[in-house]
Amino acid sequence: MDTLVTPPLTGPTFGSYAPDEVTWLLKDLSGVELEADVAIREAKIQAGTAHYAESLPVEYQPTESYRRLFDETLSASAPRLAEAVGTVTDLLLADRGPDLTLVSLARAGTPVGVLMRRWAAHRHGVSLPHYAVSIVRDRGIDAVALDYLVAHHDPASIVFVDGWTGKGAIAKELSEALRQYASAGGPQLNDDLAVLADPGSCVRTFGTRSDFLIASACLNSTVSGLVSRTVLNDALIGAGEFHGAKFYRELAPYDVSNTLLDTVSGHFDAVAEAAATRAADIAAGDRAPTWSGWASVEAVRDRYGISSVNFVKPGVGETTRVLLRRVPWKVLVRDADAPEHAHIRLLAADRGVPVEVVDDLAYSCMGLIAPVDGDAQ
Repeated sequence: MDTLVTPPLTGPTFGSYAPDEVTWLLKDLSGVELEADVAIREAKIQAGTAHYAESLPVEYQPTESYRRLFDETLSASAPRLAEAVGTVTDLLLADRGPDLTLVSLARAGTPVGVLMRRWAAHRHGVSLPHYAVSIVRDRGIDAVALDYLVAHHDPASIVFVDGWTGKGAIAKELSEALRQYASAGGPQLNDDLAVLADPGSCVRTFGTRSDFLIASACLNSTVSGLVSRTVLNDALIGAGEFHGAKFYRELAPYDVSNTLLDTVSGHFDAVAEAAATRAADIAAGDRAPTWSGWASVEAVRDRYGISSVNFVKPGVGETTRVLLRRVPWKVLVRDADAPEHAHIRLLAADRGVPVEVVDDLAYSCMGLIAPVDGDAQ
């Protein structure tokens, strides 16, 4: 596997994370024009003439007021985020021991994987290898990246990491992709996805099942190592090549990726006891996924006459993504004035998106994507 068409990438030549923090199993597409107008891109995706992973949305550049709000949000939420990082890492180490290979699902999983790696080193003296790989809804995980991982690490040590679950689409995608990989002759890899927040009750390894704000969801590449969403386009990705992504070097003046990591890491010692207690409580309880989130998404889909669950994005992180990357129709919130929705209200106002209060919402908020024909059908 050392003769790959596309070798692994590390910073500073790709991404703004230090080289020991993460190895990107991606093809560098930085020189390729892949960005498309959000509305045009959305229309093609919904018409079925293009897949979302074949191109990239134009990166939303936040206003100065939004950047200030991000700083305030990060400062306020960092202790809770640090505790969730500690909880899920302690739970994972207790379950599977210290011989782990962290494999983040790029890109939302990448800062989480870096933080988990830092926690393991700081609190337990364990140095964990950490990679970022691509997974694409309806297309599966990058099998070339899996081949690389199992050639260089014990397959039993591999654990997949993401930021949060919404309705559970990626958790389902991961399980099916790993089943197909094993059917094709590869080893059967553990599909237990480790996440910070699991409000949809889709996984058994989590830091919390509360729908809380993870600050890395508030921005795009500037909080994720200046790396784009992953790209799977047959015109650009050939046999033996990793899925692709871009490194946005030009956004370096706005990069807060390492600011987020250092801010959260700075709370590790203060939350260590609480994280250990929480991990023990989760381990002793019933961790079986109930998939309750998927049921609530179906209920909202029915209530609003929406044709596909893919147009319903539940949770703080997914709602933020809708406002940053897609064409939003409306935002549903359980509490009109929830402090952790301040950035969502600001983004919604900036884009002219109505915010509707729904008292019995299963998640704290949901983002609904606008259908291209302008109506919910």
